[in-house]
Amino acid sequence: MMNQYETVFITTPVLSEAQMKETVQKFIKILKDDGAEIVHEENWGLKKLAYPIQKKSTGFYYLIEFKAEGETIQKLETEYRRDERIIRFLTFKMDKYAIQYSEKKRSKKEQKSEE
Repeated sequence: MMNQYETVFITTPVLSEAQMKETVQKFIKILKDDGAEIVHEENWGLKKLAYPIQKKSTGFYYLIEFKAEGETIQKLETEYRRDERIIRFLTFKMDKYAIQYSEKKRSKKEQKSEE
């Protein structure tokens, strides 16, 4: 049984755009190699942190929504911890309401971009 998850990670702000893309691709590959299905991804860009982390006040935020088996999460989060580019991450299992909300939000965005 595959569940739907949302993971957000924050990378150190000193990365170049190419390094950021490479980091994102690494984690998408980890998910896909473990049989996950990527539902959606969003680059939130450079944002100010609520409080400094590792003496940094900003970070690049990236969101990935995916369907996977529960044990995939452990593998993903182990890789986050091993990667010094990642300063924070959060993964949570989406319930049906979170999934509906996310789909609605996406369809609104798509309508706006078509106008």
